[in-house]
Amino acid sequence: MMNGDTYAQVPLAALTGSMRDFRVPGGADLLGRTEGFYRWQDLRRQNGLWPFSRATEDGPKTVCAAQDDRGNKMQGVNFASQDYLSLSSHPEIMATAIETIERCGVHSAGSPALVGNTSHSVALERKIAEFLNMDHVVLYPTGWGAGFGVVKGLVRSADHIVMDMLAHSCLQEGANAATNNIHLFRHLDNDYCRNILAKIRAKDKENGILVITEGLFSMDSDTPSLLELQTLCHEYNATLVVDVAHDLGSLGKDGRGHIGMQNMLGKVDVVMGSFSKTFASNGGFVASKSRAVKEYLRFYSAPATFSNALSPVQAATVLKAFDIVDSFEGRVLRLELLANVMTLRRELSEAGLEYYGDPSAIVCVKMGSEGLARLVSRHLPELGLVANLVEFPAVPKGAARIRLQVMANHTEQNIADAVQILKTARVEAEQELEELGTDKQPAKRIAA
Repeated sequence: MMNGDTYAQVPLAALTGSMRDFRVPGGADLLGRTEGFYRWQDLRRQNGLWPFSRATEDGPKTVCAAQDDRGNKMQGVNFASQDYLSLSSHPEIMATAIETIERCGVHSAGSPALVGNTSHSVALERKIAEFLNMDHVVLYPTGWGAGFGVVKGLVRSADHIVMDMLAHSCLQEGANAATNNIHLFRHLDNDYCRNILAKIRAKDKENGILVITEGLFSMDSDTPSLLELQTLCHEYNATLVVDVAHDLGSLGKDGRGHIGMQNMLGKVDVVMGSFSKTFASNGGFVASKSRAVKEYLRFYSAPATFSNALSPVQAATVLKAFDIVDSFEGRVLRLELLANVMTLRRELSEAGLEYYGDPSAIVCVKMGSEGLARLVSRHLPELGLVANLVEFPAVPKGAARIRLQVMANHTEQNIADAVQILKTARVEAEQELEELGTDKQPAKRIAA
């Protein structure tokens, strides 16, 4: 439950606008022009409508204490953390971390290009390569750095990038830093992708094309046909990169995610992933079949070359997580996760709440207008649920949602509590909007 604030009637300005409005501020004063965003943000904050930058007290447990960025404390069931197999508090993971700290300390103290590697990181590279049926792996200090780094490392200004329009920020930022020749195709529309590739190759047969997609998209919980995309890349002399941050380890009988489920192990040109969703640590990787690609990225992909390497405790933790994921216990944890996912989706439907996508650890509940979603989000802490608001521009305007992220250790009671809280919050938010008369994009009404 939330301690502290009560709120008067919400001003309209706190229910409208988005962060996109402040992306390109004007004026010569680089510091002063940040004020517009802060005023809008703080208006939302003062009205309990800024649910970002929260901090947990004791880590990402299924029930946790947290506080917002004003210091207001709450406790509730936690569906906001990305710990899909609940490995962050696994006894073997914690024991591995403690033992590694005692033996190696806490810091890599160097770039991977110099002496930042450890025996743990070298073993982790081999493990990931074997896990994905690839030959070579480069490690990065963050998953974001891996996504940015693989794009910026491989693509030059005359090359082309053809990318699913919902690809992650790290991939889009890498593309923007690498070339102006960026072509977005409609989400999961491989025919659209083919048309773009054909037009590029009709004019440019000399330069490279990087095609970018994800194994599982985190906002809509859906996936492309990887075989179709890889076939297109072969046809048009392009290279495919698949980001497996959200599905690797957590989906599929053997934990290989959609690459495994679609029989594409070892068949995708380049696989990029993150450890922060399933493998209990920061960090990321890029896997390929080529030693030349590995060595090139090590020295021409800035997040790998000019950042400190993974610490020994991070590398050892991820290595142990891969061992668990690749074991009978890992299979059991995935079954428990999937059972929780299906229970949550069923109970949401029974409560009249709609959600996006296919079964995965990501269950995004449809809200509709940004105003409604913000008011729902405001009620969640006081009712005892920690969950994330997602709004424009992270998702299309008028398609705001509450993103629930499921863990293997969630109980049936945790799930039932979350659904009831969401339903209650939705009803209360609809009533508030009706009183305010400001909701221009009403979503499907939920009965009390």
